[in-house]
Amino acid sequence: MAVERLGSILKHLSPGSALSQITSKNADDIVITLAVRTPLTKARKGGFKDTSLEYLIYALLKEVRERSNLDPALVEDICLGNVSDGKAAYKLRAALLAAGFPNTTSASSLNRFCSSGLKAVADIAHAISSGSIEIGVAIGAEQMTIGGDALQKPFDEEVTKHSQEAVDAMQPMGWTSENVSRDFGVSREAMDRYAAESFQRAERAQKAGLFDDEIVPIKTRVRDAAGEWKEVTLTRDDGIRPGTTFEGLSKIRPAFPQWGPTTTGGNASQVTDGAAAVLLMKRSTAVRLGQPILAKYVGSTTAGLSPRIMGIGPTVAIPKLLAQHGLTLADVDVVEINEAFASMAVYCRDTLGLDWAKMNPRGGAIALGHPLGATGVRQIVTGLSECRRTGKKILLTSMCVGTGMGMAGLFVNEQ
Repeated sequence: MAVERLGSILKHLSPGSALSQITSKNADDIVITLAVRTPLTKARKGGFKDTSLEYLIYALLKEVRERSNLDPALVEDICLGNVSDGKAAYKLRAALLAAGFPNTTSASSLNRFCSSGLKAVADIAHAISSGSIEIGVAIGAEQMTIGGDALQKPFDEEVTKHSQEAVDAMQPMGWTSENVSRDFGVSREAMDRYAAESFQRAERAQKAGLFDDEIVPIKTRVRDAAGEWKEVTLTRDDGIRPGTTFEGLSKIRPAFPQWGPTTTGGNASQVTDGAAAVLLMKRSTAVRLGQPILAKYVGSTTAGLSPRIMGIGPTVAIPKLLAQHGLTLADVDVVEINEAFASMAVYCRDTLGLDWAKMNPRGGAIALGHPLGATGVRQIVTGLSECRRTGKKILLTSMCVGTGMGMAGLFVNEQ
């Protein structure tokens, strides 16, 4: 073990290597100085079921302002990843003002489905790199209790008549999971065994307190069964199901029998409310302001594929990103993949040849939940926490994206 660890360290330090280049420290590097999230709670049942999106954003941004010890007037822009709320830009602007940021701090929201949070991080990072701003916050938030990503009506036939793939872009996500299972031979057993491991990892991590340094307590109100309001402080993810086993999951009926027999409520991501945020700036700015440097943002990319098998998006985004930086999966220490469905998670793991021990070591969205716009930031928060705990360096995050895309991000832990 000691020899392997030494070899890993030497590989990271070899002069001129791709690893040495991305782990080098330069004044213009884009760095993360704070990375936090709310607890993730069950939509319509959990702790945030009666909490508005704007309050969720406000509460987290207030924590960002207080924990950063940074003059909020220095934060020039805040970008929100959100999928299901068409008024998210209004709500973000109101929330940041209420949270103590001045009216000189601008705001925007964006939607690239499940990668929205990572895209928000990339947009802020690129704005800083280009000199457009010096300091920004990327936040992802989703209140799935009141929203989702389902289409309300079919697309205009004048559009869809030109392309079968345009038609396929309307397929519900559960349908695409069954396509992946059927097209690539991912069995129900493999999916349930994967899901059981995700739950068991998350349960162990929660019991060991591994999520504690990720989560900031959020005070909110909940209406009980009698209709009475009570104030609560949420500190823990509530979607983790202790004692989950393969045998138990194998008894759950298919969720989408009209499309296939393999995807269930036990081997798919949970519908969840939650938010996550990171504070970004150049390394030189962080040093000047005395901000702690948690990690370096190396880069991110997107890639497209057939909409009907959108779940395998990481298998096109990850190789593209690694090639851009001259790396291989052997160079990566921790991999966070979104687990939209066990079908895609199993396929991505096996097709990419991922070391399962490195992949979602604290469990993923099957156990923790998948608040659509938040996941891309939540993965960074969780992955960096795991890197700090284990002394690892290279974090890779990725997710499938509705309508047929994948996105991936690369980070270097510096704690």
